Amino acid sequence: MATQRITGTVRSGGPGNNVPLSDGLHVTVYEALPNDARILGVARPDAAGRFTLDVEASTGGTILYAVAYVDQGAQMATVIGPRVSGEIVINEMTTVAAGFAMAQFSQFPEQITGDALALRIAAGMCENLVSAATGEPSAVMLRSPNGDETNSLRSLATLANLLVPCIRGDPGSRLAVLRLAQSPEGEPALNTYDAIVNIARNPANNVGEIFAQAQTTGVYQPALPGDAVPDAWTLVVKVNDSGSLDRMFGGPANVAFDRNGYAWVANNVIQGGADSADCIMVLQPNGKPADGRDGTPTSPVVGGGIKGVGFGVTVAPDGHAWFGNFGWGQDPPKDGSVSEIDPTGKPVSPPDVGYLHGTLHVQATVADTDGNIWLASFGNDRVVVFPRGKPEHSVAYPPTLDGTPPGTGPFGIAIIGPGEAWVTYSGGLGWPEANTGLLCRYRLAGTAPDLTLELVSQMRLGEVTKGVALDSAGNVWVAAGGHEEEPRHPSDTNLVGDTVYMVSADGTKVTGFRGGGIDGPWSVAIDGDDHVWVANFGRMGVTSDYTNAGVTKLAGIHPPPGRQTGDPISPPTGYTLPSAGAQVLLPNGLPLYGAGMAPCYSPLMRMTSVIIDRAGNLWAVNNWKPNFATDFSPTTGNPGGDGICIFVGVARPPRQS
Repeated sequence: MATQRITGTVRSGGPGNNVPLSDGLHVTVYEALPNDARILGVARPDAAGRFTLDVEASTGGTILYAVAYVDQGAQMATVIGPRVSGEIVINEMTTVAAGFAMAQFSQFPEQITGDALALRIAAGMCENLVSAATGEPSAVMLRSPNGDETNSLRSLATLANLLVPCIRGDPGSRLAVLRLAQSPEGEPALNTYDAIVNIARNPANNVGEIFAQAQTTGVYQPALPGDAVPDAWTLVVKVNDSGSLDRMFGGPANVAFDRNGYAWVANNVIQGGADSADCIMVLQPNGKPADGRDGTPTSPVVGGGIKGVGFGVTVAPDGHAWFGNFGWGQDPPKDGSVSEIDPTGKPVSPPDVGYLHGTLHVQATVADTDGNIWLASFGNDRVVVFPRGKPEHSVAYPPTLDGTPPGTGPFGIAIIGPGEAWVTYSGGLGWPEANTGLLCRYRLAGTAPDLTLELVSQMRLGEVTKGVALDSAGNVWVAAGGHEEEPRHPSDTNLVGDTVYMVSADGTKVTGFRGGGIDGPWSVAIDGDDHVWVANFGRMGVTSDYTNAGVTKLAGIHPPPGRQTGDPISPPTGYTLPSAGAQVLLPNGLPLYGAGMAPCYSPLMRMTSVIIDRAGNLWAVNNWKPNFATDFSPTTGNPGGDGICIFVGVARPPRQS
């Protein structure tokens, strides 16, 4: 039987300011499995806190982790990952990283369980936060676009400081931390690792009190200064490396994950200008650019008619990625098109224009489980379907270009089941006028090759109605982003903007919700608990500068104790990402708005989508820069956001279909 040797050190604090731990404690190494965690071995550290352990080598593609049992209620952890690659450190900072990255897979007592791919994704995000080899912040956290361009590095250190007195034997501090990190049901945390997991799952609970408790020590630095109380305890890894400085992120708009957890990213414009980009990006599950290994794509991907991809991206059941080309700036596609890319990154659609077939400036692009590709053809007010991914057999509603559509600007699509979907009509992009939106239901009728697309139902709903998603009961959640100063239908609460609506599965009941930081909502995502996450674009207008962007979380149909469906779970600001004092830089080292321009201190920007990966990380997409006036001109504008902000471990992973 193959074995592997694990050596490590248990200590409180980091290099230059640490205390080795040994008295009375033991270290247990586990293998995380789908339904439980298997003990691989137990060791007792020597006086220097060092231990050595020979364990059975994992062959199941899952992860290993280590727990140090320091005292009753005082436990620390380190995620080793899929393989042992050297010595490990177990300290407070590795505990914070493990608790956040594994928040959705942790069960008391200290069991981390889940499917192998999800656990590997979570382990990769843990590695982005802290190095298991040193017990210090990772290189990712120390450099741009993280470092002091966001507050996450300092929040990480502050939460590690929260645990230091607990680990060093202060019973009063330990009791205080376990009480402050209580569960939603009001039960205290059972140990210090459990406390971090609870904080990660409920980041807006007892924020000020936790911050005050963390000020009792300054072992880990740099920490948040004493006047920088966050709005919530979120840890965010920002990524902006597309794989090429010649084709940097410029207005990423939406993300679709493939079966390996890779992120296919729609990308709208050339960074620094207003013209359509000719590429899309593919990121590994940890946010690094795909590098072509083992048959994966090399990012960025060009060809297949890719031109100014907007909201449209999907991965079909056969692994092919589809993109809706919207076009932007001085050189949009003449007729609009759709691009198809195979799983290796090779274009399938024609190289110059992609697939046409009655589309124009496509927005949402979504595959159903039968491989039908649904397209919101924004530019000509049509809904188009490529049956089984065959553009040459396309069907549409209205069937002809001179037909009468139910509304204007089809935008978002949510699949009900094979051959059936909800589609939103936005009435436009929302500026300069916020028009009334629609929600329509469509289904494919007949049998191939004689298919037709039928309009089943329609209802007027919201203003600038865009993103749409379904919960597990089939309720339809819709983002209405209009920001009219005086709604055009003030007496009809179903026809206002700046609202997230829930429509019953049969379309008979409509409820609107606000709060929790909702500000120009663009799209929604449903997590595995049926809670609703909202991407906020902010107010549109020539004087608008959205410098306090936040992600909203609303209680879903299974609300937590003390809340009702639609109640805000996020704070009034939403979950924000403040700067720690450094301006936002592009991957080439230039300021966000360019050399000689005013600096930007808003690392989280105008979002068009939030997407939850299989490990519960929420990917918030920076689509537009904050300053609307600077960005808007179609000829001289500079709209493109700079990348993706990944909120680690905050959401229950979506149910897998």
